Amino acid sequence: MNFIRQRIDAIKKPFGKGQKWERFAPAVNAFDTFLFVPNHTTQKGAHIRDGVDLKRTMVTVIIALLPAFIYGVYNTGYQYFIQSGLAFTFWDAMLHGALKIMPMVAVSYGVGLAIEFAFAVYRGHEVNEGYLVTGLLVPMIMPVDIPLWMVGLSVAFAVFIAKEAFGGTGMNILNPALTARAFAFFAYPTYMSGNKVWVSEASNVDGISGETVLGSLAAGNDVSYSMFDMFVGAIPGSIAETSTLWVLVGAAILILTGVGSWRIMVGGVLGAAVTAFLFNLWGANALMSFDWTNHLIVGGFAFGVVFMATDPVSAAQTTKGKWIYGLLVGVFCILIRVFNPAYPEGVMLAILLMNVFAPTIDHYVVEGNIKRRKKRLNATLTPAT
Repeated sequence: MNFIRQRIDAIKKPFGKGQKWERFAPAVNAFDTFLFVPNHTTQKGAHIRDGVDLKRTMVTVIIALLPAFIYGVYNTGYQYFIQSGLAFTFWDAMLHGALKIMPMVAVSYGVGLAIEFAFAVYRGHEVNEGYLVTGLLVPMIMPVDIPLWMVGLSVAFAVFIAKEAFGGTGMNILNPALTARAFAFFAYPTYMSGNKVWVSEASNVDGISGETVLGSLAAGNDVSYSMFDMFVGAIPGSIAETSTLWVLVGAAILILTGVGSWRIMVGGVLGAAVTAFLFNLWGANALMSFDWTNHLIVGGFAFGVVFMATDPVSAAQTTKGKWIYGLLVGVFCILIRVFNPAYPEGVMLAILLMNVFAPTIDHYVVEGNIKRRKKRLNATLTPAT
């Protein structure tokens, strides 16, 4: 490690303060801090001293994402072979999935980090680690056969508009990964809502039915998958959103490490469960009649509630606000699914909508706390009659 440290220090010399390439120091320092813990600490101001920094937090989230991501790689290959009628092994499925997904990951990180580096150099600040998670999330929530140039364009839009326009990491109002998916959905709806793109294209493409469970229900068709298949994730869908089982493993990691808010997760599940149950009693269409327990395990609901709704920047910050925020994410997810046949997924728009209202929720929670404390203070100061 000392050899690597010495080589990096030698490379950094021309980029030091007062040197020829000082302006590009943030880009070089980004590689340094990616490999080593920063060798500086806060010297002034009121700060919480803790061993957990932004890089460690982002790495924890990536570790939590890996179970769903790895299964998503396998399921991509599995769906391809099972619907093509070809014999295959576990490693055949993994190889096919990797060949489809890894280029998407490379494009996401390549485009996103290039923009991040450019803004860091332009503004003269260090490169933040926030995009480490976003860069992996974006391909995980995209259809497997979406063209790579669409992935790159969606990432560029999200980083420019949803993140850098507001000041960068920690300042964004909307979740960048969901913004990328929203851009792709509205700009290229046939690629995001079609019934073929959720399964990797095969030679006999006319014989493949790659529509999602929710897409099939919205079209008035029956669903042939068992509850076990839907829970495990052996169904068509976005790359890493299909398996509730592996999403729950990631949720446990986030909760045990204190990185993800369990209040938002539980609130989202409660809101969706109650709303879906009430629609089960109505049963006016296929999505209303779809069992409320199944609503919790299909589509991107579980993945969205665990990894997207809990984004510490764009979510509510107060304790009570997290409960309200999570409940409303669940409620609006089911409402959008049931009443919008053009977009039966729901969770993406629900989270983006609540991202916008999260500051308002926190504002009224804080105002309510202030009013209650004033009442208690007045009651204490008022003499008894």
